[in-house]
Amino acid sequence: MDLTALALLLDGQVHGKGDLTFDRPAHPDHAGDTDLAVAMQADLLDRLGESRARVALVAQGAEVPDGAVDAWVSVGRPRFALHHLTTAFAWPVAVAPGVHPLAVIEDGAVLGADVAIGPFVHVGAGARVGRGCKILNGVSVGAGAVLGEECLVYPGVRIGDRVRLGNRVMIHANACLGADGFSFVTPEPGSVESAKASGRVEGASQALARIHSLGAVVIGDDVEIGANTCIDRGTLADTEVGAGTKIDDLVMIGHNVRIGRSCMLCGQVGIAGSSVVGNGVVLAGGVGVGDHSVIGDFAVIGARSGISGHIPPRSVWLGYPAMPKDAAMESYRLMRRLRSLFKDVSDLKKVARSLPSSLSSSS
Repeated sequence: MDLTALALLLDGQVHGKGDLTFDRPAHPDHAGDTDLAVAMQADLLDRLGESRARVALVAQGAEVPDGAVDAWVSVGRPRFALHHLTTAFAWPVAVAPGVHPLAVIEDGAVLGADVAIGPFVHVGAGARVGRGCKILNGVSVGAGAVLGEECLVYPGVRIGDRVRLGNRVMIHANACLGADGFSFVTPEPGSVESAKASGRVEGASQALARIHSLGAVVIGDDVEIGANTCIDRGTLADTEVGAGTKIDDLVMIGHNVRIGRSCMLCGQVGIAGSSVVGNGVVLAGGVGVGDHSVIGDFAVIGARSGISGHIPPRSVWLGYPAMPKDAAMESYRLMRRLRSLFKDVSDLKKVARSLPSSLSSSS
């Protein structure tokens, strides 16, 4: 690709000769003679002088050191430019077209045109796989499951019975969609119920009876699901993930949860059963959401926060237990002052003890 074509792709501006070409984008420290040095962060600009690359990609307004490169392209929104750049140079998925002879397609399963199904894939009876889907080795698709068009399913994924995927869904390795929900009950009120009601554990030990999961999992269009993520099926209604939502690795989504459109769920997020997450919500790494919680549209929850109850729309919450950002920051500041406060109190007590007994008793 030459720099003129790159500028057109990224809606950027060429500085220098637009006909200079490159083979691939790379970090300035690792770029070779034929690479594009990607230095859109300010702290990478000085590295261009030590890079072997002769062309670069920088942020709009960046001051490229004299003589560092022969030409460069500048862009106005670096992260979004990176989306287009990496899309253009993404490696193709390594799966041959058609159905591998070691795949098992059960009777009644329907495969759309132009599918690619790798070895040791199992597609259950009555399942439907949409046009252009790519299913890599070792995937299982349950009976009656539906995959929309152009889905990409990486090795080892488990798609349970009756799970429904929209179009262009991407699921990374070893994710599991449609396991039974974690839902059990005791014949008489037990310790969990008494603890919630009174804060005390009063129930006796009892056998746990399973509540079966009769619902499924429904995934909207353009959803991406990370490796080793688990999404449980609902009890009576379906567990739902809205269109355009992106889910990181190692996320747990419990039964009956409803997640809105265009959310971002980062690694190790856990959402307990029957919670509702609005549109455009961001849950940073390790956030825990208690059962039956409601998070309003476009709320942002900081890493490792613990959520219970209701979070208002367009608010920022932090901490464990979570609280509004301003209150959380004030709490952290006050906690940092506790050491000096304890010292001041200790010093005052020493002064009080040194006072004459008559004075201290009269006060």
